[in-house]
Amino acid sequence: MRARVRQRDTNFDVALDDGDVLAVLGANGAGKSTLLSLIAGLLRPDHGVIAIDETVVTDTSTGTFVPPHARGVAMLAQHALLFPHMTVAANVAYAPRCKGRARSHAYAAAKRWLQAVDAEHLADRKPSQLSGGQAQRVAVARALAAEPRILLLDEPMSTLDVTAAPPIRALLRDLFRADRRTAVIVTHDLLDALAIATKVIVVDQGRIVEQGPVRDVLTAPRSAFAARLAGVNLVAGVVTGPGVLRTHYGATIFGIGNLPVASSAVALFAPTALSVHLDAPHASPRNVFAATIAEMDINGNTVRVRGANQPDGAAGLCADVTAAAVADLDLEPGQHIHFAVKAHEVTLHPALVPTDA
Repeated sequence: MRARVRQRDTNFDVALDDGDVLAVLGANGAGKSTLLSLIAGLLRPDHGVIAIDETVVTDTSTGTFVPPHARGVAMLAQHALLFPHMTVAANVAYAPRCKGRARSHAYAAAKRWLQAVDAEHLADRKPSQLSGGQAQRVAVARALAAEPRILLLDEPMSTLDVTAAPPIRALLRDLFRADRRTAVIVTHDLLDALAIATKVIVVDQGRIVEQGPVRDVLTAPRSAFAARLAGVNLVAGVVTGPGVLRTHYGATIFGIGNLPVASSAVALFAPTALSVHLDAPHASPRNVFAATIAEMDINGNTVRVRGANQPDGAAGLCADVTAAAVADLDLEPGQHIHFAVKAHEVTLHPALVPTDA
């Protein structure tokens, strides 16, 4: 699809192969839901072409616009949105019945999909009798009973508790892989992308700023949002020499990477690679950053010390240090400190920037 919506200042260019599962990541208001609405036919672009399989469902140049119900698209939302007056079986049989299937055929399909999501025993219950996890399983079965060409999922685990989400995540992964089903999932959760998706895009201010295989994007992110999601530090700048990056606010960072001089790049390093000092160190670390502690959080057996935003407005650097180190240094929010990281712990990567379709 290539689509632009002027009022929302969004411009997307996305292509999926048959059987791909795409995770769409981004902050609130970045444009993720707009992307789903364009595919589903709930929103018309000002310019663009959208095709599902070989069928063009939107083409602004020819006036083509296939309505949502005829696109072969099913949507799974944050809430199950089951019909409260129907049984579970009737809810799942609803889509086949709408397609004109006989009642016996529709209920046979409902039984098959309820078995697939391990919810056949719930067939005679009403939605009010279901837990959140059970309701979402039924919603998955109902969506798949529609036999969609593409399944759209909008934060499907966001309303589930910590015990209900993992089974639904595993269910979706197994169903998608077994059927090679094409799907797009909008999520804020790194686990959703890692467990379910094969590809990922990062959306920022209505543009795709990063895309590729899940493992590539989340192990070497190039955008600030993906870096925060992946739990690594990211500093942007311009390459000034071999293994040297200069930030837009004048700091110099040394790292590993052979990138063209004058090219835009990002420096990545893990929170575990950063050390915290009260005074600027002058020993082996070659990269030192003055910072003010913005917050401190317990993170497993360590304490994550996060600095205030970088001078260019990017998210502050964070270091994972031991509780003993926090006590020895008497660290607290508002305190002025220095982060240090050795050059061999820093990798330089080409920066990805938003592009218009």
